[in-house]
Amino acid sequence: MNNTNVLSGGSRSPDHVLNTLAALLGELTPQVQKVATYVLENPADISVSSVREIAAKANVKPNTVMRMARSAGFSGFEDFREPFREQIRNGAENFQDRAGWLQSLASGGKLDGLYQDMAKRSVENISRLFSDTSTEKLRKAADEIVNAHNTFVLGVGIVNALAKNFAYLANMAVDNVEAIPREGSLPADGLGRAGPSDVLLAMTFKPYRREVVEAVQIAFEQGVTVIGVSDSPASPILSKARHRFVIPTDTPQFFTSMVGLTAFLETLMAFVIADADDSVIASIERFHARRHEMGIYWEER
Repeated sequence: MNNTNVLSGGSRSPDHVLNTLAALLGELTPQVQKVATYVLENPADISVSSVREIAAKANVKPNTVMRMARSAGFSGFEDFREPFREQIRNGAENFQDRAGWLQSLASGGKLDGLYQDMAKRSVENISRLFSDTSTEKLRKAADEIVNAHNTFVLGVGIVNALAKNFAYLANMAVDNVEAIPREGSLPADGLGRAGPSDVLLAMTFKPYRREVVEAVQIAFEQGVTVIGVSDSPASPILSKARHRFVIPTDTPQFFTSMVGLTAFLETLMAFVIADADDSVIASIERFHARRHEMGIYWEER
């Protein structure tokens, strides 16, 4: 693909560059798509790696990296990576206190070293989440949920419990949120009558679940607004999403870290409640009052 609108590196922010590349992903040739996916998943490499280094890591030819840069609207790779270099020049942060604390955790041996690594990755995942996600993006997603006729929340496997928890809490506030799939059914079954006035909040992480990808495709074809949540800008569910959120999941252990996703869903929930009308607080208070009356909560006698 040749983009005739060639821009200089100084005219775009790193986020803008990555979002543009993610939106173009499905239109690129397989080889260019390969290097674009690598760049989307490893943005920290852009400012410090040469064309040949990026090509080697993505297992493509150097010329393919140049084609990727031009596809995104730049004259070449140097121009493409200039926003990322500018960000480093202008946005250096001092993490001395945090680094000292993390280093102190490793003083007691192998398990303490693991503890240090877990703490470091968890802190970094949350920091990256909030630095890479703007309040405007969250506000727009919350608006969609509040104004939807129905909001379907889809997450299977490791994220199923978090998806159900979000739907449970959100339904206290706006009364139109449900988790899918229902027991004994497929995600697609829950979208049978969904249409343009509805929202699908879908989440999946590597290895991506087929039923979630297929449900997002069905929702897209039916005109449902998709809020996609995944671990890579190249995730198959994000190409069909109107609102895209990439969650950091780095961890030293085998299973995907859910720290970032938990923080994201809690924050989105806060925006939903803040975005709803004044009756929301009264609705939540009534919900808990009924539970107290039914004796669901433990109380000292």
